[in-house]
Amino acid sequence: MPGQTVRARIGKKKKNYAEGRVVEILSQSQYYIPPECPHFGICGGCHWQDISYGHQLHWKRNHVIECLSHIAGVSEADVQPIVASPEQFHYRNKMEFTFSAKRWLLPDELEGSFDREELFALGLHVRGFFDKVFNIGGCLLESPAAAALMKKVRELAKASGLPAYSIRNHDGFWRFLVVRETKRTGQMLVHLITSANPNAESAVDSLSRRLAADFPEISTFIHSTSDSKSQVAAGNSSRVLFGPGFIEEKLGERTFRISANSFFQTNSLAAELLYDTVKEFAGFEGTEDVWDLYCGTGSIGIHVASLVKKVTGIEIVADAINDAYENCRLNNVRNCSFLAGDLKDMIKMAAEAGRPDVVIADPPRAGMHPKVVKTLLDVAPKRIIAVSCNPASLARDAALLLDSYEIKAIRPFDLFPQTPHVECVMMLDRKT
Repeated sequence: MPGQTVRARIGKKKKNYAEGRVVEILSQSQYYIPPECPHFGICGGCHWQDISYGHQLHWKRNHVIECLSHIAGVSEADVQPIVASPEQFHYRNKMEFTFSAKRWLLPDELEGSFDREELFALGLHVRGFFDKVFNIGGCLLESPAAAALMKKVRELAKASGLPAYSIRNHDGFWRFLVVRETKRTGQMLVHLITSANPNAESAVDSLSRRLAADFPEISTFIHSTSDSKSQVAAGNSSRVLFGPGFIEEKLGERTFRISANSFFQTNSLAAELLYDTVKEFAGFEGTEDVWDLYCGTGSIGIHVASLVKKVTGIEIVADAINDAYENCRLNNVRNCSFLAGDLKDMIKMAAEAGRPDVVIADPPRAGMHPKVVKTLLDVAPKRIIAVSCNPASLARDAALLLDSYEIKAIRPFDLFPQTPHVECVMMLDRKT
């Protein structure tokens, strides 16, 4: 933390930097506040919780400025004041929990002996370990209802007698629990992922009935199976045990359908502010052809559709494209179309159909593929609105565009309070 004096052990030394870990805090920072979560420092999901919120915002904006300066070589960019999240806690609309056959013991659990059954876990990963999971009691980033549901699932899954999945041995049944909630409409989606075992489906059916009785706020329950060795909370096949198989959220005046595997901004309330900035920066006049790259369920494209001539969205996840078309139907939007496939390939198809006036790009954390950037330079839209959750990859992408484009404005957003992550919207105009 800025302002701390620490004793650190260096683990890796590079030419321009070193990596290490704190061994002891010798003097505390002036920005320090006592963290509220009893699990602070174990899971690492909100490891800025011990920094006062105003200073979290200060250092996040500084991080954006540093990335643009050091990576993109831009020191004069207009980095506007950061937009704070409407909620500092309980803001997440999605949480993923992992089952484990070998629980990481918390300090107050170390006394006594344990057998294999007692080490059954459903919780979060210990920071820095891909294979260690501890039983979380609650999380200040999710709602109390989601925390209570997670504890009930842990109790019922353990009582079933079926083993949790082992990432070491690649055996076991219970794998992941994903809870998605809406903040405006009060709906909840429960997605349970297990190994494929038809003989064990009755245990899932029983668990879903218990949850439906105990948690009436659950709108739908989905069971997916996966035999993949990768630790990804998604399944190869799914069945809906009750409800429609999706939930619906409102952003502004628009309604959006969210299915189990669809991408949706994690902080719904802050996302409304971000989407309004996309509209503001784009400065639409009503005649524009717009590309919405990495469009997910179409939320940004649909948000701006009434202000433009047409929107073409591109997304690799087929389920998300299905949701995008359904979201258009829900909102009576008729000027959006979508292409499903790998963006670096599909963008060429879109270019053959016509050049865009404005491009909106909201890529994953790694940023845009170089082939996508090259195509953008070839089609030369008048304006690019780049949305990013990673200032470093945003700066790298911007650096590739700066021969032809000028950064006009950047507005950071705190979509992830209590964490070091920061979202940005950047406006780039083509040079004349």
